[in-house]
Amino acid sequence: MEGMTILLVDDEVEFVETLSRRLARRGFNAPFVTTAQEALDKIKSVPFDVAILDVRMPEMDGITLLGEIKKIQPLMEVLLLTGYASVQSGIEGMKKGAFDYIMKPADIDDLVKKIRDAYERKKQQEDRITRAETKATPYR
Repeated sequence: MEGMTILLVDDEVEFVETLSRRLARRGFNAPFVTTAQEALDKIKSVPFDVAILDVRMPEMDGITLLGEIKKIQPLMEVLLLTGYASVQSGIEGMKKGAFDYIMKPADIDDLVKKIRDAYERKKQQEDRITRAETKATPYR
C-alpha cells in the first residue's frame, strides 16, 4: 500500500522501535513516538492514515488519545494495542471510533492485515466524501 503512513505510539521504547523496523521491512512508513503528547503534536502537522496506540501509557491512555486524534484527523483509522486483556477497553475504544483492538504480542501478519483493512476503510470514506462533494452543486 504505497504511500500509506502509520503512526506508532507506545511508551515501551524497545517494543515500538522493533515494531517500526518490522513494519518497515514489509514496506510500511511507520514512524513512532513514545508519548501521547508527541503523537498529538505530530498529527497536527503530518497526515497519517493509521495510528497504532498502546492502551496503557503513563500521562494519557490510548482511549483518551484516540478521542483527541479523532478531533484532529477524523478519518484516521486507529488500532488499539495492549498487553492487558480488557474487553471493556476494547468496547470503549470501538465506541470512540477505533477500527480494531489487538493484544500484545500481536502476530505481525495479523497486524499487517488489520493495518491494510483499516487503510482500505479510510480510503473508502475519503472516496465517498469526494463523490459527495462532486455531486453537490451550490444553489444559485
